[in-house]
Amino acid sequence: MQEEQKITRSEEKKACSNCGAEMKYKPGSHQLLCNYCGYEEFIEQEKTSFEELELHHYLNLVGNHAFTDKIEVIDCKNCGAVQHIEENFKSLHCVYCGEPLILEDAQEEGWILPGAVLPFSFDQKKARQLFKNWVNSLWFAPNKLKRAALDPEALHGLYLPHWTFDCNLSAKYQGMRGDYYYVTKTYTDASGKTRTRQERRTRWTPASGNVSGFIDDILINASEKKRREIPATITTWNLKESLVPFNQKYLAGFVTEKYTISLKDGHRQSYKEAKDIAYTWIRRDIGGDTQQIHHADIDLSDETFKHVLLPVFISSYKFKGKEYHFYINGQTGTISGKRPYSFWKIFFLVMFILLVIAVIVFFGSR
Repeated sequence: MQEEQKITRSEEKKACSNCGAEMKYKPGSHQLLCNYCGYEEFIEQEKTSFEELELHHYLNLVGNHAFTDKIEVIDCKNCGAVQHIEENFKSLHCVYCGEPLILEDAQEEGWILPGAVLPFSFDQKKARQLFKNWVNSLWFAPNKLKRAALDPEALHGLYLPHWTFDCNLSAKYQGMRGDYYYVTKTYTDASGKTRTRQERRTRWTPASGNVSGFIDDILINASEKKRREIPATITTWNLKESLVPFNQKYLAGFVTEKYTISLKDGHRQSYKEAKDIAYTWIRRDIGGDTQQIHHADIDLSDETFKHVLLPVFISSYKFKGKEYHFYINGQTGTISGKRPYSFWKIFFLVMFILLVIAVIVFFGSR
């Protein structure tokens, strides 16, 4: 049975060694920060890189929805999202829709512990400024939306779950190579004159062979979209340089969404992408100007995977009964979202334009 949408909040609460207050991750660094007294503490880095887990052995051993850790989560009755509630929260609102959460409904669930995390590269203050600048650039935005851009409680940092898959790929193929050539054709134009033109033809020759190589980090979104589709424009990540071994301290102060697409389903999606990569390699191997692939026997071996967390900021806003979401990539600062329009701003602009036209016509006629 498909799991419900899950969101968790960091369970580890690190006390400040200086004053005892709760410390949170400082974006753009490898440090925890106490916002009360300013004390900073380094997050100890693993000496080895993040671990790649052997895929088929893991699937056979633990199944599709097995877990390696437990977290406490709570349902949002409005949109179906589920969040973990820290003990120091007296009240909390859903990160997606803003509805109040019922703290007494918290329950324990399991998950596959992440193998790596891409930490936020900037803090909520900068994210609010990016959001404010974007809102101010929108034509006909409602004044309420501009006020919402200033609300510090309206913007939340969220780690999105993803699967990444690595493998060695080999493929044996059969197809055709197409090379363009041109022939001169004679024709009569509309005026009766004889003219010539070049027409393209394709010369096809049989092609076959083998391609192979290593595929690194096929990235699969592990969160079922439902009502909260993350725009593709903000989901470009630089994993090579910024991904670090998972440490729960990076989650302090941020919300973390639990995967709802199982490891098995994520692997099924990754195979489709691996097939597209294989066909790209085959076309390049065939060469020529165009190619036809009649058959490709694709084999994946030495498959491994990671569960990784990637950062975004989310703001939700209701306008005239409709809900809007805005997203900021927590690594690059790219922003996207659907926005409402102010009817009255558009109405008064149209009236002003009509008035200007009427004045021009009036004085022009005199």
